[in-house]
Amino acid sequence: AQPPQALIVLFSVPTFLPSLFLRFLSFSSLSFFFFFGENKTVEKRSMADGVHFPKPTHVVCIGAGYVGGPTMAVLAKHCPDVTFTVVDIDAKRIAAWNSDQLPIFEPGLDVVVQGVRGKNLFFSTEVDERVKEAQIIFIAVNTSTKEYGFDAGSSYDMTAVEIVARNIGKVAEGPTIVVEKSTVPVRTASMVRDLLEVNSELVQKGKATFEVLSNPEFLAEGMAIPNLESPDRVLIGSLPTSRGHEAAARLSFLYEHWIPKDRIITTNVWSSELSKLAANAFLAQRVSSINSFSAICERTGADVGEVAHVLGTDKRIGSRFLHASIGFGGSCFRKDLEGLIYLCEGLNLPEVAEYWRQVLRINEFQKMRFSRQILSACYNTLRRKRIAVLGFAFKADTGDSRDSAAIDVVRHLLEEKAEVHIYDPKVPHEDINRLFPSVRCHDDALSACDGAHALVVLTEWEEFLVLDFKRIFASMPKPSFVFDGRNCLDHSYLRSLGFTVHAIGKRLESAL
Repeated sequence: AQPPQALIVLFSVPTFLPSLFLRFLSFSSLSFFFFFGENKTVEKRSMADGVHFPKPTHVVCIGAGYVGGPTMAVLAKHCPDVTFTVVDIDAKRIAAWNSDQLPIFEPGLDVVVQGVRGKNLFFSTEVDERVKEAQIIFIAVNTSTKEYGFDAGSSYDMTAVEIVARNIGKVAEGPTIVVEKSTVPVRTASMVRDLLEVNSELVQKGKATFEVLSNPEFLAEGMAIPNLESPDRVLIGSLPTSRGHEAAARLSFLYEHWIPKDRIITTNVWSSELSKLAANAFLAQRVSSINSFSAICERTGADVGEVAHVLGTDKRIGSRFLHASIGFGGSCFRKDLEGLIYLCEGLNLPEVAEYWRQVLRINEFQKMRFSRQILSACYNTLRRKRIAVLGFAFKADTGDSRDSAAIDVVRHLLEEKAEVHIYDPKVPHEDINRLFPSVRCHDDALSACDGAHALVVLTEWEEFLVLDFKRIFASMPKPSFVFDGRNCLDHSYLRSLGFTVHAIGKRLESAL
């Protein structure tokens, strides 16, 4: 039986088209357009503000990834009167969502999906069929950093968003609310609106209308379900028109099934798009800030953990994101910082761009510094030495290794001719060997550590805290080194066993 039509989750598509939202504007005219050019567009569209958006009964999300799947699952759980469909052109990924082995790992996600799948949550490759019946369509596709051509390594690759917007315009029927869920550059809503309207024959005939909202996600991988169940805030951005406000109210209606209204923030659409970039930039800045102090601590004898504790007791600062480490990773921080820097340069704000570029430089410095510390401690040679790497995911409680700090550290080790053995409880072996064919992946930590010259902790998995370090130490050549890139182990205990321990932001005991 065909599942009921539902709001669709944007599907994954190749990302090979150039960014559109800044390229058609010269740097000198960009600011003028932002403050004056759009006013005429808003004024013209406000004349159609009498259009009615029906109460949503079918919602579609295009894109069955880390954002689309969990978000729709939690929405379906709390909105039993609404049908949600996640669509994607990747048949293998959709099949995984319909199986007992979900394509992504998030604690608690499997329980939520199993509770609503086949009831009011569906996963499908029938993109056009589901879009036609949806009143609300979420776009949750990949917007990675552009890797080719002009502005490679700085601008967003908007290929997927453009393809999806064009297709929605061709297929959607009736009044439709399109929601940006992907992280996108500021002004993307204008591009999406233009693509929707120019590709819709019904719009040309006055028989359909679109409203574009910004509803960015603020999920931390490994905490996606708690973040969705009890968010700090839900942000909805719309145009400042009665039609825009009505569309925002329809989307808010879904979240109000379980989220207090005072946590649902409404802004103009541009503020919403920029707020997502700002949030990730501020978080990345805090990581780089405490990591910069870790370097100072190692030179002076101060302890970065104690410094962070002092800072955290100041209510103006708070304690979150003050844990020194080898650096941030994941799919968001670097990408969004690069996008923010690109935006600032496009707005002729080089000083602002340089400020945020330095956050990235400190992150690269921290990884390189850690790798050099391993080489230096091991008598300046790693050739033919077995190095056990514990953890490859960019953080604990996720199988995601995108832009993980471990990638750079492992690359440095291999460049020094080390024999690298890796264990991570959630990252598939094929994901690691796709990047590093020569490394050996293990199914347990003990086999990875057996006979190693050094242990290198790159992800703070809880199971690493309770390993049989006596047994591991007995198997290792002496001196036996531990390099704790997450400051998660019991260093005093390890030293009592005989390990030489190096940690982030802490001097060796022999140097005290």
